[in-house]
Amino acid sequence: MRRRSREDAFTAWAGDAQHQLHRKAYLLTGEQESARDLVQQVLLSTYLAWHRVDHPTAYATTSLVRAFFKVAEQRRRELPSDVLVEIPAPHPALDDRLTLLDALAELPPRMRATLMLRFWDDLSVRDTAHVLGCSEGTVKSATSKALAHLRDRLGEAVTTAPGELR
Repeated sequence: MRRRSREDAFTAWAGDAQHQLHRKAYLLTGEQESARDLVQQVLLSTYLAWHRVDHPTAYATTSLVRAFFKVAEQRRRELPSDVLVEIPAPHPALDDRLTLLDALAELPPRMRATLMLRFWDDLSVRDTAHVLGCSEGTVKSATSKALAHLRDRLGEAVTTAPGELR
């Protein structure tokens, strides 16, 4: 009976968390299929650790970022293909969004994850450092460099929140 209630608790949490996890994964990967794969991997690892997880959303977010780093490292090692896939032209209304996603995709994985955690998840510098397993100074530096890249790429339309690094 106890196993059933644990499974019910996980199912309820996963139903609520899946959409947000997918949005975070999409911000990291820039691809729907890759985002879905990451979310499935994170849901599985969260389920397997469910009996020892106190804060499942924090656990899943940390797992998501680490899984993204692992996939990004594997892709970096892959050899490029000679086959080019034709991509249809985007709808004009999506141009700004696609431009932002393209600019984010140009960032190294750690910077992309830092921006996602700081500005999408609204985590503090301390909490972001904890998730990424680095120092607070590294988070501040990565945030500053990533925002500078986005400003260079997108122009002055990109601004920071009041009190944030410029």
